[in-house]
Amino acid sequence: MSKTYNVAVVGASGAVGEEIIRIFEEIDFPLNNLVPLASERSAGQAVSFNNNDLIIKELTHTVFEEEKIDIALFSAGGDISAKFADSAAKSGAVVIDNTSHFRMDADVPLVVPEVNPEDIARWTEKGIIANPNCSTIQMVQTLKALDDAYDLVRVDVSTYQATSGGGKVAMEELVTQMQDFFAFKLNESEHNAFPHQIALNVIPQIDVFMENDFTKEEMKMVNETTKIMHKDIEVAATCVRVPTLRGHAESLTLTFDSDVNAAEARELLSKAPNIIILDNPAESEYPMPAACVDKNETFVGRIRNDLYRGNMLHMFIVADNLRVGAATNAVRIAQKWIESN
Repeated sequence: MSKTYNVAVVGASGAVGEEIIRIFEEIDFPLNNLVPLASERSAGQAVSFNNNDLIIKELTHTVFEEEKIDIALFSAGGDISAKFADSAAKSGAVVIDNTSHFRMDADVPLVVPEVNPEDIARWTEKGIIANPNCSTIQMVQTLKALDDAYDLVRVDVSTYQATSGGGKVAMEELVTQMQDFFAFKLNESEHNAFPHQIALNVIPQIDVFMENDFTKEEMKMVNETTKIMHKDIEVAATCVRVPTLRGHAESLTLTFDSDVNAAEARELLSKAPNIIILDNPAESEYPMPAACVDKNETFVGRIRNDLYRGNMLHMFIVADNLRVGAATNAVRIAQKWIESN
């Protein structure tokens, strides 16, 4: 009889936690017991799983040992991971952390299974595997096959990131502002999740600005790409919040060490894991956020050669940030961890 696992979802009442639970409903995972965890405020509430109600338990330092947890998926914010992840690891569970807290820790592998699954073996160093930033995951999935073929040297990326990247509160702020717009009182609408009104607007700032005038979100893409791909690729990012609910889009300009052909690149990407090519401009077919919701793949289109340089490609990619950019990647890490153990 094959082994089954006790899995904890920390932050079960949040947007990503809810998606993780939905994914477990959809896939064949060797699950013995699913334990939803959250703060004292949410403890006692119910989450639905396979048409049953699971009661959320309070997150404590001892709950992982008490529930005999094998895999702990953290999606409750960096402060929570900083406080409780070590307790989960010390109890014997492997921690898969979806926050930024451990990502750049030299002793913690940062994993996208389609790109660097071999790094999962390093989980024993701290008992923790980090899940990258949502905007980084879909990008490096796309870069991997092209780097292998043409030797990638630079990425210039502009993102169009949905409000769900800021959590439920941010999504609710967009909806409220749109309701206020149709009630002719948008000028009275408050903004707390973002530094400016997000409805009918785009904001070229995600997270705080650093001393180099890039934002923290932009620097995450720079630093995480290098760590995941084990390569000093030049990355320049401009991260923009747009008034959509789900689905991050990215415009990529890629520079290689050798000349590259768009048709050949399209063929390579079509064979890459969890990549779907949607690239038929004549029929207005290309990736869009509205078409990627609840999907577990990254969609790639608008693939074209640069007009002036033979070693440059341009493309447009989209993925559901709550799935590919968070929950799906975390669950895939857990699946790969089980395979390797």
